[in-house]
Amino acid sequence: MNRPKLTSGPESVAAFRYSPDVAFTVTVVLVALLPRLFVAIAWAHEPVWDGHYYDFGAERIAAGFGYSEDVMVNGQPVWKPWSHYPVGYSAFLAAGYATCGRLVEWLFGSRSYVAPLGNALIGALTAGAVHRLARYFMNPTRARIAGAITALHPGLIVYTAVLMSEPLTAFLLVTTGWTAVAWRGSVRGVLLAGVILGLATLVRPSALLAAPLLVVTQPRPWRKALLRGTAATILCLAVVLPWTARNCRVMDGCALVSTNAGWNLAIGALSDTGRFVALRAKDGCPVVTGQVQQDRCWGEVGRRAIARDPWSWAAKIPQKLAHTFSHESFAIEYLREADPHAWPEARRVAGRDLLSFFHRLLLATAALAVVGRVWRDDGWVRMMVQGVLLGAFAALALYAFRDDYHPFQYLAVLAPLVGLLPLPGRPWQGPVGRYLFGLILAAAATHAVFFGDDRYHLVVTPAYCILAAAALRKSYDSERDARLSWE
Repeated sequence: MNRPKLTSGPESVAAFRYSPDVAFTVTVVLVALLPRLFVAIAWAHEPVWDGHYYDFGAERIAAGFGYSEDVMVNGQPVWKPWSHYPVGYSAFLAAGYATCGRLVEWLFGSRSYVAPLGNALIGALTAGAVHRLARYFMNPTRARIAGAITALHPGLIVYTAVLMSEPLTAFLLVTTGWTAVAWRGSVRGVLLAGVILGLATLVRPSALLAAPLLVVTQPRPWRKALLRGTAATILCLAVVLPWTARNCRVMDGCALVSTNAGWNLAIGALSDTGRFVALRAKDGCPVVTGQVQQDRCWGEVGRRAIARDPWSWAAKIPQKLAHTFSHESFAIEYLREADPHAWPEARRVAGRDLLSFFHRLLLATAALAVVGRVWRDDGWVRMMVQGVLLGAFAALALYAFRDDYHPFQYLAVLAPLVGLLPLPGRPWQGPVGRYLFGLILAAAATHAVFFGDDRYHLVVTPAYCILAAAALRKSYDSERDARLSWE
């Protein structure tokens, strides 16, 4: 096997020469596709919750009516544009309805299978993209493990039947990082990464927070890296701005992508638990005439609530992060809502327990990606620092498993923060590691400000799959020792 070789230090990822290993990428995509196809066909039902609106928006786009609905005015239907939910996922589904709807209806008897089948394809491609990205982070064997974990992750498989935007966002974020690193330092990489991140932003606006992370994927000097990252961000915005112009033209005001940021801020500020609560007119916005005005009103309600008692708002952050990172149950609850008879209480509890256990095990293992495997010959300082880290993360994971509330949010956030520190004996992180840590911290920051729910960690689950495969690599302190991280 041809091993990657460094020609100018651990920062020169573009200098790695490695066998493409395309055969494994294709294999892991096919392996990932099979269980997802089963879930898509056997478990999919009428979409519920937010999935209903994504599906309805997709049907309208596919029918040629745009992202809109019809409302009755004086007994006559009147076209009314939407922008409350981001358009990207509905547009993705609409493309499937328009191109494959009749074929799927002929094969399965209903066009409703298009969405879960599309999710199955995206989930399988995510496993392949994880393998490709991981090859720039660790040795080929570990990269294969990362792809396999993603392919067989039970939560990602079950989520195939859920009409939500998280899997598509995760795929686009992984592909953004892969593109930026694979063509590191080239104009082509900057162009592709910016465009893909723009598509991710249309699916989930918070993906725009990944734009600054593109700087760390580029080779130094920092001035050139900053210029490339800025160029990618400009391209990202260029992809988004036509939709923004549409909103300014047809809505009651301008909105970058969607009109739910103020809504979500108010929920996070008014919720006692840090989770979703339904807002009512009496909460602060009794009279609104349009979606943009409504979003601005709720945004002002949220800001006023935070300003009145910032300490209480800040005190809810651990709860929000706990709801986001400490368990995995949304997919089971969604499927139960869609088909209660198929999910009696015993099966529901077993499903939630299985997904949550695997997710927590993944977090505990991924935390060890920032711990170096050191020996006595590596020096006592490195042994002590990395030994303390190993003991601390092991103790925190054990405590989180045993505690009734399972506070894995601390492990989920603390490990990426430690990974960014230049500690003695740490394993090589490089541009891929820094990008992954940044994605996780950006997700944590987003839901610390707004509100938490366990479905939101699915966006960074592929990042955790890569980090789990990178657990306890050899440490390095020099260019020569950097080769050890490839073992």
